Amino acid sequence: MSAPLDDVALDQLFRTARTHNAFLPKPVEPAQLHALYDLLKWGPTAANGTPARFVFVTSPQAKAKLKPALSENNVDKTMSAPVTVIVGFDLDFHEQLPKLFPHTDAKAWFEGPQESRAEPALRNGSLQGAYLILAARALGLDAGPMSGFDAAKVDAAFFAGTSVKSNFLVNLGYGDPQGLFPRLPRLSFEEAARIE
Repeated sequence: MSAPLDDVALDQLFRTARTHNAFLPKPVEPAQLHALYDLLKWGPTAANGTPARFVFVTSPQAKAKLKPALSENNVDKTMSAPVTVIVGFDLDFHEQLPKLFPHTDAKAWFEGPQESRAEPALRNGSLQGAYLILAARALGLDAGPMSGFDAAKVDAAFFAGTSVKSNFLVNLGYGDPQGLFPRLPRLSFEEAARIE
């Protein structure tokens, strides 16, 4: 059995971690993005389907492609972030199941129209996007997840001709504490949960 993480690790992942809106002008290296993916890929998904697809937007050209899809209040922070991750989900994720879930014919569970795969693809791709945020924090990066973009424009610019659809964006880098808002409250256990 695993031992609980210490308070330093729990703080870094959850308690003192923040959603960042501004980033220091310090690059995130490609090797860090590979390490990030190599960590997040181990998070569980239904039938090991791993439907998330990630585009790490780093170059000025890629940022220029993304910019027209952003809501006005997301432009500056996204253009200045070292990396913006487009977290997408593949509606044809089941094509990989013979490799990812080889002990039974799981691909057959998802055959049929793409629309029938949209819910599991979105659900499990969202899980993987959350794993990305936690993996980034675990590796010493800060994250700023957001919606506030035109998904159809992102899909046309980055996923045209594929079965991948965009879900949400995550800015990554080294957060500038000057850009933090005051910490917002959370619901108590009694307000959000119950034990039966």
